[in-house]
Amino acid sequence: MTTLSVNTPRAYGAGGWRGTYPVIADEIIFEGAAVGLVEATGIARPLAGGDVFVGFSIEKADNSGGAASAIDVEVRRNGQIELSVSGAVITDVGQPVYATDDDTFVFLPTGGSFIGMVTRFVSAGVVEVTFDLDNQEDPYGGGVYETLAAATLTLDIEDSGKTIFCTVTTVITTPATAVLLANCKLVCMAPFGTAQISVDPVAADAVLGPNLTGVVNKDYINTLATAQRGDFVTLTNGDADGPKVVEQRGTWAEEG
Repeated sequence: MTTLSVNTPRAYGAGGWRGTYPVIADEIIFEGAAVGLVEATGIARPLAGGDVFVGFSIEKADNSGGAASAIDVEVRRNGQIELSVSGAVITDVGQPVYATDDDTFVFLPTGGSFIGMVTRFVSAGVVEVTFDLDNQEDPYGGGVYETLAAATLTLDIEDSGKTIFCTVTTVITTPATAVLLANCKLVCMAPFGTAQISVDPVAADAVLGPNLTGVVNKDYINTLATAQRGDFVTLTNGDADGPKVVEQRGTWAEEG
């Protein structure tokens, strides 16, 4: 991982709760760093992706040359903070934000730690994030997921219960109804209007769901003109006529 090498003061808004955590041995946590806990010890460090996020460092905590827990770091546990988030656009309000180190923030959960939710767009690549350790939960927490940056993918039984984040336009082929597929969620993870997910049933099947006519061998498509980060569809097999849509967000339409 990379970490901050200088203090980076942050503006948090009014109010807010604070907390303190012991610092790992021979480490500096700079002001403004996202702070995480080492899983095995519960001791704080500059956040590494996958750590439990416990807040932002309020001031520099210099434990260079010191033993573990020799000093504490004081953190801000909730508030609103402006962060540079890779690829952020004005339609990303409401999206969860993750950290892959103490100063790198992204929308993809893969390899990251949940920080909070976008509540305001500031400028290209910069957003206000509301974080609250006591009252927010990672919307993708506890799941199995992967990132897909490819034009095609064929689902199989191993994709049951999985969330797949699609970062480019892609065609997802569903398995024949005889193959078990349960609760596979396909999520658009690209900026507004830049990527489209198409669910492609095998030739003998149709995509079934609310208000769908169930025409055989027709794709179910997240409309490109309105597709935005966070749009999703959840699919499951179990009907002889094809995969079923059990949940969705965004504008989806049957292939014409």
